[in-house]
Amino acid sequence: MKETKQKSKIGKWSPSNISFSIFNYVLLTFLTLLCLYPMLHVLFASVSDPTKLIAHQGVLLKPLGFTLSGYRLVFQDNSILIGFKNTFLYVGIGTFLNMALTIMGAYTLSRRDLMLKNAIMIIITITMFFGGGLIPWFLLMKQIGLYNNLLAMVLPTALNTWNMIILRTGFQSLPYELEEAAVIDGASQVKILTKVILPLSKPVLAVIFLYYLVGNWNSWFNAMVLLKDRALYPLQLLLKEILVMNDSTMSSVGSAGGVSINSVQGATAYRELVKYCVTVIVTAPILCIYPFLQKYFVKGVFVGSIKG
Repeated sequence: MKETKQKSKIGKWSPSNISFSIFNYVLLTFLTLLCLYPMLHVLFASVSDPTKLIAHQGVLLKPLGFTLSGYRLVFQDNSILIGFKNTFLYVGIGTFLNMALTIMGAYTLSRRDLMLKNAIMIIITITMFFGGGLIPWFLLMKQIGLYNNLLAMVLPTALNTWNMIILRTGFQSLPYELEEAAVIDGASQVKILTKVILPLSKPVLAVIFLYYLVGNWNSWFNAMVLLKDRALYPLQLLLKEILVMNDSTMSSVGSAGGVSINSVQGATAYRELVKYCVTVIVTAPILCIYPFLQKYFVKGVFVGSIKG
């Protein structure tokens, strides 16, 4: 018995195992830094002096003269604040509607006694591969009254087929005997869903919720196509204008941090600074939510894909 323990201990700390562990730690540390650095670069740049930032080249490992003037500029712009309000509204309404429709659809499709179940699944799956195209879609949205309407950010993406299939698979992975016991006790379909299925499906529900939340938060294409009034723009569309179209609404702000942004050099410097600041503002809320759902994420993905 002692010899076995000694052998296992020697094998555990053998040179090959130590070398392999060191290699793993080095590789994982490198990959972590590789993924973390872009976020740190944006964060450091957002609190850097704009004139030093625009002149800097190469890797950015710390702020270049700490300043919050970029954030002051951003929050002095009413369009950014309106974009925040609109985004929270779209995300709240949209995610609630997404989850409600996805749960109802997944529960219905997970029933063993559903008539024409296979035919319905085939029809639903076809929508994942074929669409009518952008122009017919736009004409349809305009014809049903969703053009330049708040609901344009909610209804067209109310249900994601892939997420519904994942959730249906998660429901099907639960022991059927639990439902049979609930039926024997006289439970209705609503009670079976709310008292049996949903409490046991928290991991996969958390994953679907996170998918919808991130999707709604990052949504900008529907707004670009369907929204005409800037008062309805979400924050992401404003970010796109700042990053891609070089649109800047800072001219009315005047000056900040002692640098006049009415000059060509000052405007260019602060335009770059505002890009980083808005990126941090848009990304921060989602990054704060991830840690609370992370423990459910791996388990939920596994449960949702373990059965076909």
